Amino acid sequence: MTSVIPKGLGEQARALAGGEVSSRALVEQALERIAATQGTLNAFRRIRTEAALREADEADRRLAAGERAPLLGVPIAIKDDTDLAGEPTAFGCPGEFPLKTEDGEVVRRLRAAGAVIVGKTNTPELGQWPFTEGPAFGDTRNPWNPAHTPGGSSGGAAAAVAAGLVPAALGSDGAGSVRIPAAWTHLVGIKPQRGRISTWPDPEAFNGITCNGPLARTVADAALLLHAASGNHESDLHRPEPVDVLSAVGRDPGRLRIALSLKPAFTGTPKELDPVVEAAVRRLAERLAALGHDVVEAEPHYGMVGLAFVPRATAGIREWAARVPDQALLDVRTQAAARHGRMLGGGPLRWARAAELRLHRRVGAIFHRHGFDVVLAPTTATPPLRIGAMSGLSGWRTDRAMIAACPYAWPWNVLGWPGVNVPAGFADADRTLPLGAQLLGPASSEPRLISLAAQLEADRRWFEHWPQLAGRSAGRTDPAAPGS
Repeated sequence: MTSVIPKGLGEQARALAGGEVSSRALVEQALERIAATQGTLNAFRRIRTEAALREADEADRRLAAGERAPLLGVPIAIKDDTDLAGEPTAFGCPGEFPLKTEDGEVVRRLRAAGAVIVGKTNTPELGQWPFTEGPAFGDTRNPWNPAHTPGGSSGGAAAAVAAGLVPAALGSDGAGSVRIPAAWTHLVGIKPQRGRISTWPDPEAFNGITCNGPLARTVADAALLLHAASGNHESDLHRPEPVDVLSAVGRDPGRLRIALSLKPAFTGTPKELDPVVEAAVRRLAERLAALGHDVVEAEPHYGMVGLAFVPRATAGIREWAARVPDQALLDVRTQAAARHGRMLGGGPLRWARAAELRLHRRVGAIFHRHGFDVVLAPTTATPPLRIGAMSGLSGWRTDRAMIAACPYAWPWNVLGWPGVNVPAGFADADRTLPLGAQLLGPASSEPRLISLAAQLEADRRWFEHWPQLAGRSAGRTDPAAPGS
């Protein structure tokens, strides 16, 4: 067997199936990398050393017997908002949580695909913020620049993949929580159609605004994890028709009409697009035009979409907070959000849900009336924030700062439609502050978005660029290559 460990999810799966490497070797190396960086990156809340090695040995026995599955023997990570039998689901909160007795549906599907789950990654309390910090676990840091956050709320998952600790990870996205950390760590992050990946044992998550999604270094790896994780429990509230994301990776998207959108939805709070982010997104627009697409500046009509977001989000926080064994340990901002959820969880929540169809027609007009196929927008308004940038702020000041930094992702959570973050270069000359852009589409448009992202990836080759910290932790000597 080779001593060279393949980096990507698909590469590892193919090497395992071809007998070039053992699952034991892959899992051991992942665990070694996690242990080596836990004191610096702090990506993981739970590390399953003994259980993961047992599962790797079982995967090797299955491979030796000729069995094949899409991810058989490959190490991956999941976020600590997902139930995994034998582990607690603390969702970023302090306190002692009971061990789960059953896997969530998505974990069951990942196990059926053969994946070995090496651990659960850090997330801020109840996934509320675009940073991954908290008294329950400390600060999770960005492998490109440890003075900065990897984003949130899937910040631990993004840090783990960007640093090469695991080839891919599953996160969740309720207001950009996959796409934002993907943008700030130079990854591909997919927010799929609502219900594409089950949230069971919850029939839906945060009143339908939150969905699970993959983070990976390449479009193909993200699509492979999405394929393996997709599917429904019979009690899921949202069960979209299946789509083929795997073949979309290698398919020419054709000539598309793309709307370049730089204006965020109305929130009533101050926000401004950083010129370095705007320039990066415009460079991607130019590349898309050079690839043959028709790119035109145009804006979706979001209206008062925020009024349909807040009740669903805060009522979801209230529901999750009620599961925490000791609510007195929660951040005062979490407690305030839960109180707001109590006030907004009746009539305002019903109105917010009823407004979704009107919003589909209003925002969807950019597709069905104005003839665009895809919207290209910034993923964030700023480069990655510094660690502690929002520490000690009140709930209202945190909300204002959060919206100012990340005003672009959350409307698609209200709509339930898919979006893909793609790397968009770097904000600084040293190439330590990654930026991202979103490809956004209407319902069940994942194949088109993935085809377009793959075409752009072949042109920009962002997967060749690694952070310095990843080189040290993985034994590589290659520094981060120039961004584009």
